Amino acid sequence: MPRKYLILLLITVGVVALDQWSKYDVVAELTTRFDGLNTTGERLKAMYGEPPPLGFDGRHFRSKRSVVVSESYLRLRYEENPGAAWGMFRNLPPNLRGPLFHVVSIGAVLLISYYFSKLSGTDPKEKWALWGLSLVLGGALGNYIDRVARGFVVDFIQAHWKDQAYWPSFNVADVAICVGVGMLILDAFVRKEPPK
Repeated sequence: MPRKYLILLLITVGVVALDQWSKYDVVAELTTRFDGLNTTGERLKAMYGEPPPLGFDGRHFRSKRSVVVSESYLRLRYEENPGAAWGMFRNLPPNLRGPLFHVVSIGAVLLISYYFSKLSGTDPKEKWALWGLSLVLGGALGNYIDRVARGFVVDFIQAHWKDQAYWPSFNVADVAICVGVGMLILDAFVRKEPPK
């Protein structure tokens, strides 16, 4: 297997595994979804099976607590995002939202795969693109798993400024996508072709 595909496989699988593990842990610790379920199989079925109807708080899984990491800046709090990044398109009807996200997610995976196949894997200047595309792919797949399984993405990291201003909640997959896009921007400068 060429080295570049080994990098792609390891980073992508690593991001997906860390993302899904963190979401499982958040559902276990911050919601009541696993209450009364003793086996891992029962919990996985509850996590990835058909979600219960929306509750009074507008969520499928009832939140039971949040964790303060930094009083003025950061907390872990369970959120459900049926939309895209930052909740965009969350108000679209589910019969439109579902197909739209399937097409966009599959399109993103194909586009990433195409650009990745164009990399030689031997040029040291390509390291930003190798890692960046792998991170974006892992993040896209992590969130896509949520959409296919439940129809919403589990978010849980909430950054805020002394409870006055909030960044939309996000997750490990979102972090991987943002870091990956940052690396791709760096790659654009590192491998910029000199003017002729």
